Amino acid sequence: MTSAASKTENLPRHIAIIMDGNGRWAKKRFLPRVAGHSAGVEAARQIVKLCAKKKIQVLSLFAFSSENWNRPAHEVNHLMELFLTGLEREVTLLHENNIQLRFIGDRVRFSEKLRQKILEVETLTQHNSGLVLMIAADYGGQWDICQAARQLANEVETGQLHSEDITPEKIAAKLAFADLPHPDLFIRTSGELRISNFMLWQLAYAELYFTDTLWPDFDEKALEKALAHYASRERRYGNLTEKEKESACSHNA
Repeated sequence: MTSAASKTENLPRHIAIIMDGNGRWAKKRFLPRVAGHSAGVEAARQIVKLCAKKKIQVLSLFAFSSENWNRPAHEVNHLMELFLTGLEREVTLLHENNIQLRFIGDRVRFSEKLRQKILEVETLTQHNSGLVLMIAADYGGQWDICQAARQLANEVETGQLHSEDITPEKIAAKLAFADLPHPDLFIRTSGELRISNFMLWQLAYAELYFTDTLWPDFDEKALEKALAHYASRERRYGNLTEKEKESACSHNA
């Protein structure tokens, strides 16, 4: 029988996380929602460290969705401020630890100061060869597919491509982080059982893991539990399991 320890050696290359539950964490403690977001930043810091330690290739964190702009203005402003101060505070440490920082999403609505800081940290860390930390900000899976479709439509209009030549591979090549592996493991905290417009194309064959743990409480033990769940799964990509293959062979013999 495979031990729990050996199972966890089967690690995903790419982990994608929706960090949900900051507001509820704060409410349970009779604190303002913004306190929950601050606690969530600390949780994210710890998970980044753990993933780097475990040699995970890519960690994607859904920091701010396209729909989050609809939240109260004071909460959005606080999130933007957290975003900016977090970048200013963390970038040196990330760089010293060989972590490459990338951002995916539509940056148009961000302030010029924030857009400039994003560019600075991406440029500073672009040649780092350790963990790729990808922050999804003003990101939506539908937006991602739409911007890829626009690029392909432009190539058709300019005669660079024929419509009949459009394949899933060509669409995938125009999506965000096309040079990186798709997520193997998707984690959502706080008990919500939705993907919520996150990496719709790229999550097609990911293992989905949902936990009731609120994001600020998602620690090393919680991550290990998610990794053990992933290690226990047999990823088939539409194919048969090994047992099913053996059974099919025995029936055909």
